[in-house]
Order: sequence, then C-alpha cells, then structure tokens
Amino acid sequence: MTQINITKEEFSISTDKAKLDVNAIHDFLSVKAYWSLNIPKETVQTAIDNSLCFGVYENNKQIGFARVISDRATIAYLGDVYVLEEYRGKGLSKWLMDTIMNHPDLQGLRRWILLTGDAHGLYRQYGWTDIADASKWMELHNKNVYSV
Repeated sequence: MTQINITKEEFSISTDKAKLDVNAIHDFLSVKAYWSLNIPKETVQTAIDNSLCFGVYENNKQIGFARVISDRATIAYLGDVYVLEEYRGKGLSKWLMDTIMNHPDLQGLRRWILLTGDAHGLYRQYGWTDIADASKWMELHNKNVYSV
C-alpha cells in the first residue's frame, strides 16, 4: 500500500495509521456523526484496521478523518468522512477529497460508492452522482446496531 504524507501550512494529511488518534475519531463518530452514533470504540478500531485511512491534522492534532474500503482493483466504499466543525470552511474537506481520489492505489476502479445525508455538494465536485438505477441496489441495514 502506498503511504501518503502531505503538508500544507500547519495542516497535514497522512495514511499512516500509527498517527491516528483513535480516541478522537471514536469521539466524533460516536457522539457527533449522525451515521454512527454510539458506535463502540472496538468497532471503530476494527474498521480502521481493515481500511485505508486518511487522517487530517493541525500540527499533530487529529481534526479530520476518512476511510476507504476497497479491493484496490474494482470498487471502493468511502465512509466516515469528517472535518471538525471549527476547521470547516478552510478547504480541508476538498483537500482531503483530492488526496483520496488521487491516491495511487485507488485509480482505475470501476465503481466508488458512499452514503451521505448532507455533503452531496462536496462529492459532486469530484464527479459523484446519484445512483442511476436505484432499483438494482439492495441493502441489509441495521440502523439500531449501536443503540444503547
């Protein structure tokens, strides 16, 4: 796997899992992310272990995150994308998406997929569209899996 470490002023993006602040990621995903409220820390760790992860940092402080699940040949799922609210509006989400979409191990894929409730505008800038024929898609979704 190709590791990325890039810097822009006081900010950086890295795919080095050793740099990830799992506590900060878990805090955001379990408390602030509508898609994963109450997610157990062990589940977050397992997801990180099995994904290509992109950490966004101000100096060494974790301020954003995204992960990609992929066979690196045909398909990729983009998930858990966030930048902390106080850092939004600085172009970090776009920089993160540029970095993900240009990662050398994620080129030439037949399909990318994601689920989003509020960031359609960001993803459309990178060529993402609504599913052309939703009747072909199926899911098994347990929306209460993390309920307490």
